[in-house]
Amino acid sequence: MPARLTLSLAFAALIGCSAAEAASFNCAKASAPDEYAICANPSLSNMDTEMATLFRVRMQIPMLMGAKGAAQDEQRAWLQQRTACGASVACLGAAYQRRIEQLNGTISGAMQDYCEKLGICG
Repeated sequence: MPARLTLSLAFAALIGCSAAEAASFNCAKASAPDEYAICANPSLSNMDTEMATLFRVRMQIPMLMGAKGAAQDEQRAWLQQRTACGASVACLGAAYQRRIEQLNGTISGAMQDYCEKLGICG
């Protein structure tokens, strides 16, 4: 159930995006090789949108004091890794895949924990 909710939230956000606004940032303001590559590649652009949506969901999960800052630091570190890929589509795709899997795992774990604390797991 939690995994379905995570996927439903992510895909609901993706449905409303047109190709021009598929990336999570304004492609007209792209200034780095990784940003240009993401804007030029529909698959990377879709992965960027999915990752950004999952990160927004992640940030809505109630966290202990300091955990929100740690999650933001983790995202900034990942963005540095993405930047290091430059325009390499293979590197960017692998980086997005790892980050998406990581965020899905974090969200699923939090949903399972919440479900257990409420005693509603099925």
